[in-house]
Amino acid sequence: MAELHIIGQIVGASGFPRNSLFCKWGVHTGGAWRLLSGLKEGQTQVDIPQTGDMAYWSHPIDLHYATKGLQGWPKLHLQVWHQDSFGRCQLYGYGYCHIPSSPGRHRISCVTWRPIGSWQEQLAQMFVGGGPQLRSPDLIYSGADRYRLHTQAMGTVELELGVITRHFDKYGVEN
Repeated sequence: MAELHIIGQIVGASGFPRNSLFCKWGVHTGGAWRLLSGLKEGQTQVDIPQTGDMAYWSHPIDLHYATKGLQGWPKLHLQVWHQDSFGRCQLYGYGYCHIPSSPGRHRISCVTWRPIGSWQEQLAQMFVGGGPQLRSPDLIYSGADRYRLHTQAMGTVELELGVITRHFDKYGVEN
């Protein structure tokens, strides 16, 4: 079987309305992919930057997959959350990016967005907090019904990933 190693980190995020951010992440693959080692989902710590608006997480990612085909290439999906001084958490953005298919070091900027509700929901969000969330997180990377959502652009998550491929040449894939 062909093998794919993904080694790197979620560096941090910037461009969000407030600081005190953390990130929930996960990797989605097709049915032909099997996780041999590593965690396919996780969560960073909360970072409250003292200067600037960049929240640094340096959260490690180390995954090892085996596959017999390229269909369902891994995608990294992200959720950025804000934690206020009372410990309440509010969704700040969804995002996803494809894991690069070429071996080597890659720096990826993953843009994020969040759904916006009606003007009544937006008004309530200003005073009470919270806000609309997706019922199914699969919409983040599937795109099937995502075109019907009303969204707002949010900040950017920075990733540094190293990709190592093995035995892909046996399946007709050139490096």
